[in-house]
Amino acid sequence: MATPEERIVPTDLRNEMSRSYLEYAMSVIVGRALPDARDGLKPVHRRILYAMHELGLAADRPFRKCARVVGEVLGKYHPHGDTAVYDALVRMAQDFSMRVPLINGHGNFGSIDNDPPAAMRYTECRLQSLTSDSLLQDIESETVDFADNFDGSQQEPVVMPSRLPQLLLNGSSGIAVGMATNIPPHNPGELIDGVIALINNPEISTAELMEIIPGPDFPTGGQILGRSGIRDAYMTGRGSVTMRGVATMETIEHRGRPDREAIIITELPYQTNKAGMIERIAEMVNERRLEGISDIRDESDRDGMRIVIELKRDAYPRVVLNNLYKQTPLQNNFGVNMLALVNGEPQLLGLKRMLEVFLEFREETIIRRTRYELRRAEEKDHILQGYLIALTNLDAIIALIRGAADTPAAKQELMDTYSLSDLQADAILQMQLRRLTALEADKIQQEHEDLVAKITDLQDILARRERILEIITTELGELKAKHDSPRRTVIEVDDGELTDISLIANEQVVILVTDQGYIKRMPVATFEAQSRATRGKAGAKMKEDDAVQHFITCYTHDYLLFFSDRGVTYALRAYQIAEGSRAARGMPIVQMLPIPKEEAITSVLAVREFTDEDYLVMLTQGGFVKKTALSAFSNIRTNGLIAISLEEGDYLKWVRLARNTDSILIGSRRGMTIHFKASDEQLRPLGRPTRGVRAMSLRDGDELISMDILPSQVVEAVVQAAENDEDDESVAGGNEGGPWVLVITASGLGKRVPVAKFRLQNRAGMGLMAIKFRKRDDTLASLLVVGEGDELMLVTNRGIIIRQRVNDISIQSRPATGVRLQRLDGEDAIAAVAVVPPALQVEGLDDAVEAIEAIEEAAEDRTVVDVIAVEGATEEE
Repeated sequence: MATPEERIVPTDLRNEMSRSYLEYAMSVIVGRALPDARDGLKPVHRRILYAMHELGLAADRPFRKCARVVGEVLGKYHPHGDTAVYDALVRMAQDFSMRVPLINGHGNFGSIDNDPPAAMRYTECRLQSLTSDSLLQDIESETVDFADNFDGSQQEPVVMPSRLPQLLLNGSSGIAVGMATNIPPHNPGELIDGVIALINNPEISTAELMEIIPGPDFPTGGQILGRSGIRDAYMTGRGSVTMRGVATMETIEHRGRPDREAIIITELPYQTNKAGMIERIAEMVNERRLEGISDIRDESDRDGMRIVIELKRDAYPRVVLNNLYKQTPLQNNFGVNMLALVNGEPQLLGLKRMLEVFLEFREETIIRRTRYELRRAEEKDHILQGYLIALTNLDAIIALIRGAADTPAAKQELMDTYSLSDLQADAILQMQLRRLTALEADKIQQEHEDLVAKITDLQDILARRERILEIITTELGELKAKHDSPRRTVIEVDDGELTDISLIANEQVVILVTDQGYIKRMPVATFEAQSRATRGKAGAKMKEDDAVQHFITCYTHDYLLFFSDRGVTYALRAYQIAEGSRAARGMPIVQMLPIPKEEAITSVLAVREFTDEDYLVMLTQGGFVKKTALSAFSNIRTNGLIAISLEEGDYLKWVRLARNTDSILIGSRRGMTIHFKASDEQLRPLGRPTRGVRAMSLRDGDELISMDILPSQVVEAVVQAAENDEDDESVAGGNEGGPWVLVITASGLGKRVPVAKFRLQNRAGMGLMAIKFRKRDDTLASLLVVGEGDELMLVTNRGIIIRQRVNDISIQSRPATGVRLQRLDGEDAIAAVAVVPPALQVEGLDDAVEAIEAIEEAAEDRTVVDVIAVEGATEEE
């Protein structure tokens, strides 16, 4: 017997530590933390599912206690703690953790509030139908290898014969030694379509796959901001996906108290603890790190999630929501790291490579299953061939068996006489007498013929790869038909990613803003041109006390500048405004812009680009006019930019685009107009925080009602007409083909007056009469500059819209009373008017390119942009 000293083996400590740690690390990587790329499972999950399969816990069988399953797993396959096994089982049953749960749980299996599950002695479980259909279907058909368990007493599968790419379907996360994995879940239908696309086109690119699999599909829904993180993850295997909860704005009505704006959260980012998030928000409000929140409560129930965050009366809903996104788990990042085991080695996989690994494994599975079925069919047919020989020589074989001394002798004599195999001879000796009937003989013959056909088919499958791929496609189609579900996570465009605006169609749209602050975007094609004096179509679903305030036409690529009555400007791109139908009310503008409740939008302007040659002409209700370079507004902050300084009691009412060579036409409520040049001599340019100069002298009781800009070519025609000293009472002038000044009253009367009839004057004068009113209480609603072939849209206080051709409106002199443009109901009145550029009126062009060129030409024409204008009626109208 060796002494203790002889059993000591001298070794280098560094080498021993290195070797031992490497063995430990590889054990953790392969045996615990990382999933297999073929079936997407870690060993513990695989052992739980196989143990449940062995226990017969199929989807159509009764539930069994989870403690029974955990005990089976611990005793046979997984020599670790019961808590680890039960936690893994619970997660596979949680519909907020798994995109498609693999286990059907009965009882308390935890919640999105991070509530723990009940003890395993109380809960029950069984397999989901998808698990049986996609993971365990062919496990007895020698499709995968089996290995000894920890003590060699049992066999367990090395991998499951998965029919779906489970690694992408439900994702996976794990921390190993020196590496980690974090794979997001995906939509089952999209994954199946992606695998089929890869089968049909092995050279398909990742970008093309992304058209089929656009991104992760989290079980909790929510939103994904942008595609750059998804693209990085699918291309390289690593990326950061920005997740955001779904929040909407609502007005909460309180009996006996003023209504409050509230943020309603209905979906959370993946793996976000709802109770923890609410607690975090409450703490931040108490610590004054989050402003504007008066109350927060959880109204979630069995019908879905609903977190209500009530706001203070002076809070900006959009600002509060942005702070929630920035400072709370309502917006989170999912760090994608698609690391998985391929042939026992950890590899970083992109989307296409991951699908290729699954497809290679699926081909191998089909081949092994086919070989198994072929062997079984050949063995069975071999026995049937022996039966057929026995039936052919039935009397001789019976006599042989009766004459034999014992069974071994009869068996040997059958093998020698009829050249039968050992298996065939045994089968004949064990054949029951009832199988000797004629009917049974026919059945044996038919079964033999069917098996021969099946063997031929199975051999053909093994010989041709296209047959294997066809089987995979068919099986995937069956799974999709049975287990597909709609996408839950919406992929939104991140504003920071909109660098290539050409990806957004530059369409003609109408922007509509109401008095109560609702805004929406509609295609111009929504409104067909109608005849003069018709009633029109409803353009918005209005509240009883609401009315349309601004109504402009523009393009989706344009910037929209919103000017408030207190002289602040805000900016949005037109495509950022949600599109709505004619009957839709629209979205509250406070959800898009940080506008205080006591502030109102008085002008909306469409701008294509910010240049030094263009100016913004601003006119206040108090009669001050100012000209500021458009380039001064090229960088508008989120919380707005001061556009003009105002005296106390005054407010900004009109803002228009102009150039130095243009002229300004201003109208008053009593029908007076003044026309002066926008040159530096008449109106010198001023900076943003300035007040401006006097625009027009008004009589007592009169006030300004509209402003419009006339382009330089029109100014030249006016100057020429003034030199010719033309009569104001006639309609003849130097611009019979247009443009004209379109004069419209609140009562629906209107006319076209040649621009030349409004001679140029000096600023701050009394002006000229634009129209003679038929009724003493009628007022001027708008003055617009229109051209030949233009169309206009009129909208009333009650939201009735009519689209008319300018050519249908009579040309009259300045003192004329006009003609009826729109029939009005009751106390209704014209609220706003907008001119539609000719590019928006193109109809019936056979060549689409010709239509696009017409639109682009109009977009480049400054005169078209300048005549897009709106006049808003005041509350008294």
